[in-house]
Amino acid sequence: MIKIEFKDFGERKNWISGKLEDSSSSKKISIISPYYDKEIATVPDSNSNDLDIAVQAAESIFPDWKRTNIRDRAEIMFRFKTLLESNIDELAHLISLDNGKTIEDAKASINRGKEVVEFATSLPNILKGDSSQVADGITCTMTHEPLGVVAGITPFNFPAMVPLWMIPLAITSGNCFILKPSEKTPLSTLKIAEYLKEAGLPDGVFQILNGSQEAVEAICDHPDIKAVAFVGSSKVAKIVYTRTTAQGKRALCLGGAKNHMIVVPDADLDSTAKGLLASSMGSAGQRCMAASVAVGVANVDPIINQLIEEANKFVLGLDMGTIISKSAFDRIKGYIDEAENMGAKVLVDGRNPVPPAGYENGYWLGPTILDGVDPNWPCAKEEIFGPVLSIIRTDTIDEAMKIENNNIYGNAAAVFTTSGEVAKTISETASSGMVGVNIGVPVPREPYSFGGWNESKYGHGDITGKSGVEFWTDLKKVTARWPESDEPWKKYF
Repeated sequence: MIKIEFKDFGERKNWISGKLEDSSSSKKISIISPYYDKEIATVPDSNSNDLDIAVQAAESIFPDWKRTNIRDRAEIMFRFKTLLESNIDELAHLISLDNGKTIEDAKASINRGKEVVEFATSLPNILKGDSSQVADGITCTMTHEPLGVVAGITPFNFPAMVPLWMIPLAITSGNCFILKPSEKTPLSTLKIAEYLKEAGLPDGVFQILNGSQEAVEAICDHPDIKAVAFVGSSKVAKIVYTRTTAQGKRALCLGGAKNHMIVVPDADLDSTAKGLLASSMGSAGQRCMAASVAVGVANVDPIINQLIEEANKFVLGLDMGTIISKSAFDRIKGYIDEAENMGAKVLVDGRNPVPPAGYENGYWLGPTILDGVDPNWPCAKEEIFGPVLSIIRTDTIDEAMKIENNNIYGNAAAVFTTSGEVAKTISETASSGMVGVNIGVPVPREPYSFGGWNESKYGHGDITGKSGVEFWTDLKKVTARWPESDEPWKKYF
């Protein structure tokens, strides 16, 4: 039985210099809970003047923060990790209330974000630099230097996890960080700011600027912001990347996906069916790692039948939460209607689910499975971002891989098989940055990095792991030679 208690948080503000601050903008953004279809808070629709204030606050503390010993910076991450663990129920409820996740899904996302916090505590060892004698009497030393004031723009679907991919690595590396959270789900990030302050982070090192398009454009254009990380749709990722890099600064922008799961007849029946369902329906399909296309090679009907059986067991509110908004609900339903009209067979129909008691006004959509889908239909090519799995039938693995590799995106691919040769072939030929073997959501665990290929990513490197650390730092190389001299100290040798 779910229990997401309604609460009105009233007017929320920006987080500047360690406290909540009013915006100079008179415009407000209404935060609607997808469980209730009711307003639970407002945040300011901040402008460029608000960003200037945040940047000035960050710039004033940056010299001191940069000089702070990295072990002391990492110690703050240790304390922050403990606060995330001890307050996980509070944070998960905030995520569920403004995002629509189940409590368990929200907690899982916090724990995945916490992995990056844990990795950040190891940065004193990773960023220790390097030094060696490269010639007679000449030494080269290399260090990782922070960039200065940096920023992150994060999406609605993981309102705590994605910021936790960015914040720990950026600030432990010595930067000051400005976060622009999704205007749909800002509540958990404000709580994260409180935890960071309680952990001992100096005021000004971390700031939150609430807002929408104007705030994003201001971050892209601001001359004193040295780097911008973004996670969201590919359309916006490309815009942010182009606009930011046009200012001569670095950007790493992760976009959308259309991930494929290749299923062959020798795959394990039970684990494959459950893996297909978990990948496509987890987080109500609202994640860039959701595999929304299953490509069945030859006769995989026993697996599909098991998949249908598992999907019919799904309980809304327990196994899956809501869709983020009414407009998203209508868009997703439109894809299902269109596919059915084009000839897809609806094996499982989630368009008219029974909502959990007490949450009848929420944006509920049940698991939906479409069979007989043509690879060129919109439901097979476009990112639906909802609990919809399209099944495409092929005769050979080569045909399946052509479908996967013709996909304009390149976030993830997966194969379900008991054959090592099949797994090796697909792993080597898939045009994706992350590949799963009998794993439907192949998100790498730290210290391995997260990031896709093709139109799923604009920029170089990945957002987490060592690659993420490299994004937030510059390398400094010092080459030194000290000539011999007749100084007085020589008499002691």
